[in-house]
Amino acid sequence: MQRVRVICVTAILAGLVTTGAAMAQAHAGTPPTAPVGSGQANVPTGPAAEVQHYYAGVKANILKSATEMPDDAYTFKPEPDIRTFARVVNHVTEAQLRSCGAVNHTAPADLFKVPAETADKATILEALKASFAECDKAYASATDTNLAEMFTLGKASRSRVGLLWGNASHDNEQYATLALYMRLKGLTPPSSEK
Repeated sequence: MQRVRVICVTAILAGLVTTGAAMAQAHAGTPPTAPVGSGQANVPTGPAAEVQHYYAGVKANILKSATEMPDDAYTFKPEPDIRTFARVVNHVTEAQLRSCGAVNHTAPADLFKVPAETADKATILEALKASFAECDKAYASATDTNLAEMFTLGKASRSRVGLLWGNASHDNEQYATLALYMRLKGLTPPSSEK
């Protein structure tokens, strides 16, 4: 587990360095775009686009994992003292509602209510999708010029890019757990499908 954390921290730092370099480039003039001939000409590649792209990828993996896991496997946990699959999905939902709700200035009382981990798959999926809808708004609000805007989250102040990149990184970490649970149930995780 420690090695996974080191890898995640390294990836986050690399992403922030890349984002910082792209932010400096964006402030120097017009937002960068993919090089001509790369097959992605005129596609924004600035820091906001980077974090939006990262989020979109992990969102697809988490939604597909939650959808493909059979209903009766939502109570699965590899060991008695480890979270159930449903609990991991709910954890993603809770974290997304908190972070993305802060970016959207959504009052906690107005956020979707996370069901118990004992709820059925359909109820848990509904909440997960609601948290992604909250995050879709938050990520869509990101521009290269507003990433340094500060937000209050609990007792802490966080930048827009810190909240968004941190949320997507947390999602990716939780996806690794979901993928492992899928493998243990004989299923292929979305990121490993061919």
